[in-house]
Amino acid sequence: MRSLFHRLRPWAAGTGIVLALLLALPALATPQPAVIRIGVSTAGVGNPPRVSTGWTSVAQVHHYVEDEFAKDGVKVEWIFFKGQGPAVNEAISNNQLDFTTLGDLPAIVGRSVGLDTRLVLVTGSRGNVFVAVRPDSGIKTIADLRGKRVAFNKGTATQLAAARILATVGLNERDIRVVNMEPATAKAAFLSGDVDALFTTLEGVKLQQEGKARIIYSSRDFPDASSQGFVLVNQRFAQQYPAATQRVVTALVRAADWASSDGNRDAVLKLWGSAGSIPEALYREEYNNIPFAQRLSPLFDPFIVARSRQSAADAYKYKLIRQPVDVDRWIDRRYLDAALKALKLEKRWPQFDAAGKSQING
Repeated sequence: MRSLFHRLRPWAAGTGIVLALLLALPALATPQPAVIRIGVSTAGVGNPPRVSTGWTSVAQVHHYVEDEFAKDGVKVEWIFFKGQGPAVNEAISNNQLDFTTLGDLPAIVGRSVGLDTRLVLVTGSRGNVFVAVRPDSGIKTIADLRGKRVAFNKGTATQLAAARILATVGLNERDIRVVNMEPATAKAAFLSGDVDALFTTLEGVKLQQEGKARIIYSSRDFPDASSQGFVLVNQRFAQQYPAATQRVVTALVRAADWASSDGNRDAVLKLWGSAGSIPEALYREEYNNIPFAQRLSPLFDPFIVARSRQSAADAYKYKLIRQPVDVDRWIDRRYLDAALKALKLEKRWPQFDAAGKSQING
């Protein structure tokens, strides 16, 4: 800065230009994006669409990222994808997104084909998958799915969970008649009798409560089939706007902190229920006796890392990807670590060992 001052002084002295340039240097050194585009790997609910669950719902509805950048005039866009993970990956490949939420399999698929992303936060862990059949169906077990029409969206975390669950009884996708549909279409096909079974989320439990489905399997009984979710950053954005990248991550960590608080549990459940897709009572049942700090942690603890490595290995084993993925090189902890330090949250969330059982000090 001093050398620049001396070079400019002969022609700018007395004009005020030097002062103006020096005042502008911090802004020049820290470029700001005009807009930050955040992808969401679901169609969302409502109009305009919103995230229905997780701490990312809190982040969006309460405008954590928008508030962080309001003073800079930076616009924040939340972009929802009915096509889920595959559609998100296509948008990333076309540099149409700067950040996105994504389940483990689609994130792994994108990485395996060369999408230049980094995992910067965890949006949730141990997400349950359910297998629903029609109430009058003779299907009793996973083994009974052989030859049946089974709906799920390929390229999503549900496909990886399905592969794992089928494998427990010696089946694979070739043994069933896979109907590749996004969730809303699959639900409609199920209700009309065009498919025999669904690999689904809490929506399947809701259908059972309404007498429209019967749950024959839950990954609550098979935790290895559960899935993880992440926030990814497009490296093109991160390299061009490192300071803005840090600010986005820090804002999201604030949202995760608020959502994880025991004192905010009722408010969070009401927020999720108000989205309208799943009743608040069902969320309360699903999370009964489970601290939100366990499910809504943004940390890459040993359990998350181990599960993510296993997901990458399983995706390759089940031939869902053609190239192996090195999860350890993919995770970028710098932004999370800086956020935790700045917010004094280093001990905020419990951590678990690779088996997911023993709690480690945060």
